[in-house]
Amino acid sequence: MAAIKIENLCKTFEYYEKGQGLQGSVRNLFFRKKLKKEAVKDLNFTVQQGEIVGFLGPNGAGKTTSLKMLSGILHPSGGRAEVLGYTPWERKNDFKRRISIIMGQKNQLWWDLPAIDSMNLNKQIYQIDEGKYKQRLAEMTALLNVEKLLNIQVRRLSLGERMKMEIIAALLHQPEVLFLDEPTIGLDIISQKGIREFLKKYNAATGVTILLTSHYMDDISDLCRRSVVINHGEVIYDDETEQIRGLLGNKKLVKLKLEVAAEMDFSEYGIVKERQENEITLEVEKEKVKEITKELLTKYMVTDFSVEDVPLEEGVAALYQAG
Repeated sequence: MAAIKIENLCKTFEYYEKGQGLQGSVRNLFFRKKLKKEAVKDLNFTVQQGEIVGFLGPNGAGKTTSLKMLSGILHPSGGRAEVLGYTPWERKNDFKRRISIIMGQKNQLWWDLPAIDSMNLNKQIYQIDEGKYKQRLAEMTALLNVEKLLNIQVRRLSLGERMKMEIIAALLHQPEVLFLDEPTIGLDIISQKGIREFLKKYNAATGVTILLTSHYMDDISDLCRRSVVINHGEVIYDDETEQIRGLLGNKKLVKLKLEVAAEMDFSEYGIVKERQENEITLEVEKEKVKEITKELLTKYMVTDFSVEDVPLEEGVAALYQAG
């Protein structure tokens, strides 16, 4: 069953061009040039219940605008959308109780109060039963290892600790659909991994549907079996995340570490992606990997080598350029 359905959804913003300086400001009193920006254009896709779907695109592609429409924050210029059978921008109370949105650059917790005060406020807003509230809070704080931080002012927490508290606050009422907009932005590798592990366990335990935007490909490859990629407000890819690598062709990366630096031109073996003193990274055709590595190991004094998949972000970058 579909949790999210989007059909021909679009959003156009109108704004005005302003001339420079005082003269430009005076001229704007009598004449203003109106401009239009199509942030989202003819968006179509569906997300099934329980799915974790990556929602990707370059800056300005329309990802955040789309999430704001799906959560009811913005009204679209055209098209339709359903989230759990509701039209989001009607903002019905029953709908708002069943969804949640987390934006990595926006805070919902009270800055100068301990996190527990914001949790208690959310408990009252969503009318959560006392027993369920205590159980959920205990489970999530334990999973994210922040039990001892609940009574500390939010502004005194680190960025990673604050984001964990934001996630807990957003999930206390156990929403059925969760919109995540850059939840790991600015976090260190350990904090990113901790949040990913938590989201996987939470999705498995509750069946929550997650639509996730992130510029960190580890978030997408680790959590999302499927990805939707948009550019200029339109869907340019909707398929399995791992299939994005296939857009670059059937290629592998061969990484070599030589005993001594070699001045040879390695381009005869493949595309030289990186070269630093005695370390070289080559992009080669998959079917030629065995032949090429054998020749390299024979001709050069290789102390270490590895064969890896082409990074997912390169496939995503190719999609952006094509879009």
